[in-house]
Amino acid sequence: MNILNSRASGILMHISSLPSEGGIGTLGSAAYSFVDSLRKAHQTYWQILPICPTSYGDSPYQSFSTYAGNPYFIDLELLEKEGYLSPSDWRNIVWCSDEKSVDYGLLYTERYKVFRIVQNQFEKNPPVDFDTFCKENAFWLEDYALFMAIKDAHGGETFLNWEDDIRLRKSQALTAWKKRCEKEIRFYKMLQYLFFAQWKNLKDYANKNGIKIIGDIPIYVSSDSADVWASPNIFYLNENGYPIEVAGCPPDGFAADGQLWGNPVYNWTSLRAQNYRWWLVRLSHSFKIYDVLRIDHFRGFESYYCIPYGDRTARNGVWKKGPGIELFNLLKEQNGDMSVIAEDLGFLTREVHEMRKTSGFPGMKVLQFAFDSREENDYLPEHYEENSVVYTGTHDNDTLIGWTEGSRPEDVETALKYFGIEDRKRLPRCMMKAALDSVSNTCILTMQDVLELDGSARMNTPSTLGSNWKWRATEKELSNADWNFLREETDRAGRY
Repeated sequence: MNILNSRASGILMHISSLPSEGGIGTLGSAAYSFVDSLRKAHQTYWQILPICPTSYGDSPYQSFSTYAGNPYFIDLELLEKEGYLSPSDWRNIVWCSDEKSVDYGLLYTERYKVFRIVQNQFEKNPPVDFDTFCKENAFWLEDYALFMAIKDAHGGETFLNWEDDIRLRKSQALTAWKKRCEKEIRFYKMLQYLFFAQWKNLKDYANKNGIKIIGDIPIYVSSDSADVWASPNIFYLNENGYPIEVAGCPPDGFAADGQLWGNPVYNWTSLRAQNYRWWLVRLSHSFKIYDVLRIDHFRGFESYYCIPYGDRTARNGVWKKGPGIELFNLLKEQNGDMSVIAEDLGFLTREVHEMRKTSGFPGMKVLQFAFDSREENDYLPEHYEENSVVYTGTHDNDTLIGWTEGSRPEDVETALKYFGIEDRKRLPRCMMKAALDSVSNTCILTMQDVLELDGSARMNTPSTLGSNWKWRATEKELSNADWNFLREETDRAGRY
């Protein structure tokens, strides 16, 4: 049974945003407490952002690997309890200057020093299932661990700047680097073992308490990733391994130059010739990690926007055809009925709508988009269908309070008239209630809105760098949250 066919609700809250003593949210006690809070508030889902290791810009949508877990999320207190650390190894370190914000610079310089201490203890008596973990995940772990070890040896330099022999994966170079980096390779395998051990325990706890995890995978992978380095033939690259075209979005009313994401686009001709094996393995593996999978930029499978490599803006891009429904038909043949959310936001053509409907996957409705006074749209609740997922906002949107304070006055006025109220301070709760009351089978609210936080708690502003992905909730905020409001409105809306 596809669980998305049942009427339920949940909360969007990334792991990084949880409180902890280590400067960033982890898979430790705060995560378990959050599960408890969701259960008591009669929620069904905990939606998170991609859990992969972050690279330049700290975005979870730009990672060194589509398979690996983010080592920052490994809980140090749990490692201490398991004997890998002593309190003095990590508790006296200054992890951040503000408990409401992640300092990725400090994490980068300090967290791996602690992990080196962990490795010293780990190697004295490796867990009995470590080798089994490495063998079961060898299809991605071998390349990832080697990639990271070589990257460290090059001072973190992008693999596009490595020597030609290893950049192009010549067999002699691979053999030499594996021998040279043996300890470092094992270090990165250890981190993945620890991450997924903690992840499995947390997910098992969530599931036992009736909470399903909604995971998130980007359609694209980072140009500087083990994925591109290990499988260059499935990307649109030249003979030297450099991208020919990169991904993005065309200019629109929100971005005059469009969005230049910079990810290499796929060589769908090559992938089709391989019966889409890389994608089928990737998605099948994701279903082992999550209960529900949100596929980012779903419309890119029908047609995708690609920009000449080296351009400074997205203005010169063109649309090209993707695999369409063919890929998802094969996925269903392999995995049966799947709980998938299709992120179908943005410019949608008739063909995109048809692909999404044929797939049977629910699309997304974002309530903040409903009140654009400049145009008619289908984001008002009366236009929703049951097979959809409604959000008040996503990680790319402002908080509801931030929206009411920073949006065009005409848009806010449109919302006030829609709800029949005059006080804009009432808008956030009216919007949350409207989402819960809608016919959409699934409703996801953001934790920032449940906490009634302003725009300073926004997770991401697209096409900007420097202040994104940093927001964290404090223990006090989560403890004082109006969980009763959430529980009562969830029950009233018949979502429990």
